[in-house]
Amino acid sequence: MAMETDAIQFIDVSVPFGDGHGGISGLTATVEVGKTVTLIGPSGAGKSTLLSLCNLFLTPQRGTVNIFGKNVLEWDVPSLRRQVGMVFQTPVMLPGTVLDNLRLGPKLRGETVDNIEPWLEAVGLSPTVLQQPAQDLSGGQKQRLSLVRTLLNHPKILLLDEVTSALDSHSTQLVEQLVQRVKAQQNCTVLWVTHNLEQARRVGDETWLLVGGRLVEAAPTEVFFTRPQTEAARQFLASVCKGGQPS
Repeated sequence: MAMETDAIQFIDVSVPFGDGHGGISGLTATVEVGKTVTLIGPSGAGKSTLLSLCNLFLTPQRGTVNIFGKNVLEWDVPSLRRQVGMVFQTPVMLPGTVLDNLRLGPKLRGETVDNIEPWLEAVGLSPTVLQQPAQDLSGGQKQRLSLVRTLLNHPKILLLDEVTSALDSHSTQLVEQLVQRVKAQQNCTVLWVTHNLEQARRVGDETWLLVGGRLVEAAPTEVFFTRPQTEAARQFLASVCKGGQPS
């Protein structure tokens, strides 16, 4: 496959509002290879929907989503999901132990995983959890396990949906550091949904603001937070500065 400068392209993409997901209306934007784009905006704005389009959990009603220059609809789904890993806010644990969960993806590729303990320690999980049933973990532990499980598949694109929402500040910091390290080492591209605007500013190369399914502003992250160009962005940031966290 020829090297593409854009990891993800959204071209006039629309998705109707549905059960459990926000809509998207005429969105056009690109995510460059190796960049982290942070997605912010009120609940129901379409942020999670945008992630779901990138690995065929949802398909657009109109428009095109390209992954490394190829229409996402033309991808073989298993191949796509090996390249494009997604970590959900409320992750699904597979039956079995924590170790079973971590080994499954590589096993499906005919690979084995050794030296798992450093991955767990990187997100603040003790290796003693390896033999515990994954279903017995707390919400925050499941979020961190899900991230590690996805990273062990070495995705080229990482989709993160509020992956630190159940974590304290220390664990959040560990997760951010791990994602940044993997991104640097593997030239991974990251699309990161967060309600935490401080996090968006810390980890983003570029920040997109979605409101009502529309991309109302996209800019380099520091420019977005210091010199927003649209009234919608200024109002959104002002509401947070006044203590009104987006719902």
